[in-house]
Amino acid sequence: MGKTAFIFPGQGAQICGMGRDFYENTETGRRIFDRASELLGFSMPELCFEPNDRLDITEYTQAAMVTTSVAMLKVMEEMGVKADVTAGLSLGEYCALVAAGVMTEDDAILTVRRRGILMQEAVPAGIGGMSAVLGMNADQINAVVDPIENVQVANYNCPGQIVISGKLEAVELAAEKLKEAGARRVIPLNVSGPFHSYLLEEAGVKLGEYLKQVSVKDPVIPYVANVTAQYVTEASEVKPLLEKQVSSSVRWQQSVEAMLADGVDRFVEIGPGKTLAGFIKKINRNATIVNIEKLEDLEKVKEWI
Repeated sequence: MGKTAFIFPGQGAQICGMGRDFYENTETGRRIFDRASELLGFSMPELCFEPNDRLDITEYTQAAMVTTSVAMLKVMEEMGVKADVTAGLSLGEYCALVAAGVMTEDDAILTVRRRGILMQEAVPAGIGGMSAVLGMNADQINAVVDPIENVQVANYNCPGQIVISGKLEAVELAAEKLKEAGARRVIPLNVSGPFHSYLLEEAGVKLGEYLKQVSVKDPVIPYVANVTAQYVTEASEVKPLLEKQVSSSVRWQQSVEAMLADGVDRFVEIGPGKTLAGFIKKINRNATIVNIEKLEDLEKVKEWI
């Protein structure tokens, strides 16, 4: 039998109603949502379960996503399901830190709330943008993007889907050049900022200052960092990587490839949506992927206990 990885989606996967059945039907789920409300001073169940405009605003989205995924994680761990390694896409890395025993639930929720505010404030609306590039590989995209100022690769998601980020006019220019070079499509993303670009370096520095007060421990199980796509096994590596992550490319494809090379053949995506499952199927179609977004989905992993 191979290894199991717990993986966590990032911003953009949020949906109204996420985690509701965990809150209403499990003591652990209710505890985590209510604790988030206590820590942050607003109702997390209301934010996640009731129609509202705040769920898609970065400073709220990040705390909502981490609360939801961590609630699901903790309920699953109580069943006895364990991972050999963990990783998360961008924001999801904080859930991976909880799964790895690096950061407490409280600290993860408080830190991503601060992270969301810093990212929201970093760049005024309309200055930056992001676009998904379909149908080109990383080398082809970098060859086009590297000579253009104020734009860079933000996410290496999977073969055939890479995201660019930066100043809006530079992203638009890069889109034209990429289409000329053979991209099948370049799709502007509906996001509130140029995430994982140099424009968020200052936000990363401020997050680094905040992280000085946050306690981190050596991972109980290793996690794979977005910035390096390598296993992290010591607490001393954690904070510098989280600071860099805000403005660095997310190496998700490379992270999955590192886990596959280490013998991982089962991935459990914990959180709303099936975004990561779609990426992994394009990276390695033979990998087994299970999604946990409803309480009933836990039946899928009971046989692994």
